[in-house]
Amino acid sequence: MSDEQHSKITLSGAVSMGTGVMIGAGVFALMGQVAGTAGRWFPLAFLAAAGVAAITSYSYVKLSSTYPSAGGIGTFLNEAYGVGPIAATFTMAMWASMILNESLVARTFGTYFTKLIGVDTDTVLVVALGVALLVGSFAINAAGSRAVNAVEKVMAVVKIGGLAVFAGACLWVADFPATGSGAVDPPTIDSLIAAVGIGLLAYKGFTTITNTGGEIEDPDRDVGRAIIISIATVTVVYMSVALAVRGNLGLGEITDARDYALARAARPVFGSVGFRLVAALAVIATVTSVMASMYSTSRMLGMMSDMDEVPEVTLGRRIPFATPPLVVTTAVAIALTVAFDLTRIAALGAFAYLALDAVIHYGHLRHLRHETGAHAAPLVAAIVVDVVVFAGFFVYRIRTDVVVIASFAAFAVLVGGGETLYMRRFGDATRT
Repeated sequence: MSDEQHSKITLSGAVSMGTGVMIGAGVFALMGQVAGTAGRWFPLAFLAAAGVAAITSYSYVKLSSTYPSAGGIGTFLNEAYGVGPIAATFTMAMWASMILNESLVARTFGTYFTKLIGVDTDTVLVVALGVALLVGSFAINAAGSRAVNAVEKVMAVVKIGGLAVFAGACLWVADFPATGSGAVDPPTIDSLIAAVGIGLLAYKGFTTITNTGGEIEDPDRDVGRAIIISIATVTVVYMSVALAVRGNLGLGEITDARDYALARAARPVFGSVGFRLVAALAVIATVTSVMASMYSTSRMLGMMSDMDEVPEVTLGRRIPFATPPLVVTTAVAIALTVAFDLTRIAALGAFAYLALDAVIHYGHLRHLRHETGAHAAPLVAAIVVDVVVFAGFFVYRIRTDVVVIASFAAFAVLVGGGETLYMRRFGDATRT
């Protein structure tokens, strides 16, 4: 068997990669934020987000089967809109949202690790641990897709099994307390929709599977299957864990411990030992989340460079131990982890993802449907749900944090304007 065949990603490896990204971010980083936004309805917010992900996944399955590529979303955008500022801008938006997700999960890793060793979370150690995770993930990814595939399989089994035990035990003794300590504002229509938008971040990791099209064993069949299996698996896990947390903590307690809600929920059931075990499980989950996300994110940047949508990433010399896109991806993630408030940046990531998602589905509907064989109704439904969630999230943020809206507008102008100027400056006479 050739080295190329050995390096291929199997169906189980692609599923492990998708669930690895989703579970690390969804359960451990976002549970408290969704609860604080949706109040007592937060388990249903996760379920509604799963419905949105399922509706939108139809488009990705069709596109992945027709255009299998390591470029994933970048390839889909180029097929729909041609090589130009539109495709480049939204591919860069996807890359940025994935980088933001890596930084958010890296900080979550630092928070849970400090809880595991009994150190105050309001220290620079959280940032240092997040950076250490990113460096370690860089090393694993530098070893190649085979190493990522092997580690992801083992870690996926450990964390899903651990979460199943946690959820089962917590549900067995659940009494669903009413309030608990802290204050939780009653939910409104826009806050419930915003909670679905935040919850959708917990599912968007399935799109990383589209970046394996060039390396998966049977892309025509297995990319779509991996997406469907990953969403179904993660939905069961999220709902079980959300109900387990709600059953053992009051809403105020969940929001007070939003950065480590699962570990806090384990304490009434398992005591301090359970608290530490769940914290350890969170460490494992966030490690695999960052590792899998970095794998696909770096490949997306490499594809953008190959397509001349961004300047060639060479760093001035050949790097013997890793690809330049992997180095750049890691460096940007480290900078964000050190410098920014990641709760606010996560909101920017949600806006970028929702806008990108709608643009992909519109391009599919308008330009590619006859090539992929997709039906129009699911594509229209995907666009509608994206627009509704984006609008509700926008209204909620206008009411609660206008800085996020201003930052998103600045980001859109910077990326869109930068890509337009770059392509006009360096495009050839044929506009390619």
